[in-house]
Amino acid sequence: MRPSLSRVALRPQVLALAIAALLPSLAFADSILPADTAADAAANATADVVALDQVVVTAQKRATNLQQTPISVSVVDAGMLKDRSAISLGSFADGAIPSLRVTPFATRSSALNIGIRGIGASGDANQPARDAGVGIYVDGVFLGRSQGLGTMLYDVERIEVLKGPQGTLFGRNTEGGAVSIVTKAPTGEFGGTVTAGVANYSGYNSALHLDLPKVGDVSVKIDAVQAKRGGTTDNPMRSEQDFNSYDKRGARVSALWEPSDTFSALYAFDRSYDATTPYHTQVLVAGPYLSPLQKAGASEDRRDSAILGGPQEDNIGRTSGHLLNMGWTLSENLELKSISSYRELEQGQFDMGLVDAISAYGGANTPFGRYSLAQVYQHQYSQEFQLIGETSQVQYLVGAFYYHETAGDNAQTPNMLLWGPGGNSYTLNPATNPLNLANVRIDRASKAWTDSLGIFGQATWTPAALENLHLTAGGRYTRDEKNGSLYTVNGLATDLTFDDAWGRFDPMVNVAYDVGDNAMVYAKYSTGFKAGGANSRSTTYTAFDPEEVTAFELGFKSQFWDNRARFNLALFDSKIEHKQMDFTLPFDPNSGETRTTMVTTNANGSTKSRGAELEFSIMPVDNLTLAFTHAYTDIDSLTTQDPFGAGVEVTVQPLLAPKHASSLAMDYWVPFANNAALKFHLDGNWSDGYYTSEYDQELTDSSFVVNGRVALVDMPLNATGATLDVSLWARNLLDEEHLFYKLNNAALGQSGIFNDPRTYGLELAVHF
Repeated sequence: MRPSLSRVALRPQVLALAIAALLPSLAFADSILPADTAADAAANATADVVALDQVVVTAQKRATNLQQTPISVSVVDAGMLKDRSAISLGSFADGAIPSLRVTPFATRSSALNIGIRGIGASGDANQPARDAGVGIYVDGVFLGRSQGLGTMLYDVERIEVLKGPQGTLFGRNTEGGAVSIVTKAPTGEFGGTVTAGVANYSGYNSALHLDLPKVGDVSVKIDAVQAKRGGTTDNPMRSEQDFNSYDKRGARVSALWEPSDTFSALYAFDRSYDATTPYHTQVLVAGPYLSPLQKAGASEDRRDSAILGGPQEDNIGRTSGHLLNMGWTLSENLELKSISSYRELEQGQFDMGLVDAISAYGGANTPFGRYSLAQVYQHQYSQEFQLIGETSQVQYLVGAFYYHETAGDNAQTPNMLLWGPGGNSYTLNPATNPLNLANVRIDRASKAWTDSLGIFGQATWTPAALENLHLTAGGRYTRDEKNGSLYTVNGLATDLTFDDAWGRFDPMVNVAYDVGDNAMVYAKYSTGFKAGGANSRSTTYTAFDPEEVTAFELGFKSQFWDNRARFNLALFDSKIEHKQMDFTLPFDPNSGETRTTMVTTNANGSTKSRGAELEFSIMPVDNLTLAFTHAYTDIDSLTTQDPFGAGVEVTVQPLLAPKHASSLAMDYWVPFANNAALKFHLDGNWSDGYYTSEYDQELTDSSFVVNGRVALVDMPLNATGATLDVSLWARNLLDEEHLFYKLNNAALGQSGIFNDPRTYGLELAVHF
């Protein structure tokens, strides 16, 4: 729905962050503000004043005003997701939040590699005994695996991106930060939205969000979403799936029980299906060992078709989960919350995406075309309790968290093709076609178990004699226990195991001071970590220790010109210790096979991540919002010993850390007399190149991606209040091309993965 232009030209979605680029523009803040205070502030806005809206977040486990929250936070709401035509977390690969980097795991968009401020990214998403350093949460539930993060988003109220270590309130695996997804709860009033759309590449989408009338004390909400698109790179093999397609769908049912003013219980069940094909890895510069076909097809411009084709199935992922969130108001100033969850994940992987890049020519009738197959499964249980209270001068929170996970994986790599004479032709390999997984050797298989217990607390004191000062301190003790079994290596049964445990305390101190009514400064110290584990691609399965981050942050936040402008600035300096480093050995002398062997070790030295984030949003005239966000990140390379190099020192570059990244966005409304409006949205996202792999040290291209949307909204349909929205949208409007992943090999040459080409579509939405 369009915001009321007589009062606020653009809502949080349209305001400075309404611009997908501006997301971060509304980040940071200091002093904790109660929910009723945030609501009162919005209610007191003068009716005829055009201003940026207040934004309420729960980054500190209670509702607070974004501009008065003592951590660096960026917010994306439902309107902003719509403006960007974003359907999953993978959509943020365009750089909408400059300090947040989202990339697929190699060629596979079913798993996402996520870093914040250049910290937290993991090298291999398929490994069940390793973790990422950015925590992903949905309605307070921690998601333990990178697999499954590419599924569609349900009816999202907002996404909060918390930058820097979140060791106190969000706990384990948040050394880089946390991404908290908050969905819309049932309202108890009948209403909803039906959406349908079409797009190029044979794309189409639909959605239903339905609130049912309250029955007794129970409100029910139903969400169903679906999106499908054909591949963007053709597979030359007839009747086989093209590269970079998706077929996503999911459903969620939630029920809110409110038997009294002092108790509520929200139960939700969701199930999703995510079928994708891999990105195509294109030969850019051919090496000497490639075939004539590959050499002739090498190009440094994005190809519409792969050089070689092969059998290609969907990578099918299925997730499901149960959620039970309960809240008790124990007294006027004391509340108890419980968050219980059980989730399951299955992810199949059928990956021919590297067929052009790694298929060396070995002579006629030699097999090639490695089909990378893997099965990943996981189930997790978590329980969290929070006791939230306040006195006249102190707001506090104490809690406990328990997490249990069982996860496993395997890998198979049959060669699906045979070279013809001279490398100018190829055929299917009869030894592996049709594919029968039961007859294909399992190269690697492992299983791991994790138990994590955390006890945490945080308090903010505002002295009565100095109400502009807010002193916050907190800490969390975490105990992680992990064990695993690597029971197959290079096709042979093994008895490799590991069993380890780690305990640590993460403190946080924050000092904030209100400089008048519309500005504040803060200083924050915090620590965080990424859990230890073991590498299932190794031949030793030796445990490695946690990676640790100690961070300092200085921030300034202001709102001025009658609340028509915001300017925020954050400076950060982080020290990364015991960094988990990946090293590979392309040829395994023990097995005599050209199997990739990987080892993860903790670096002896430390490295620094320093930077600044500037966010500015303004409404220079009624109905127009402009926003600019810039992130500068400078991370030192790290020199450490290569375990395969007999003491050789190597220099390793940081992952997902562009030095400069910016986002600029504009939203403009043209209101009509019947309360309808025409809305224009445009955002441009620019980034320096960055490294995506520690063992393939190639810098990606710089990028500039523009997205746009024109929508006619809130057109009345009948006397009941139903309205219609009609929108035209485009992602990568200028059809810009850049390599977001690069590989370099002396024998095979240089290859890489290009970003998505321009996609566009038409969408209709009926609100009732």
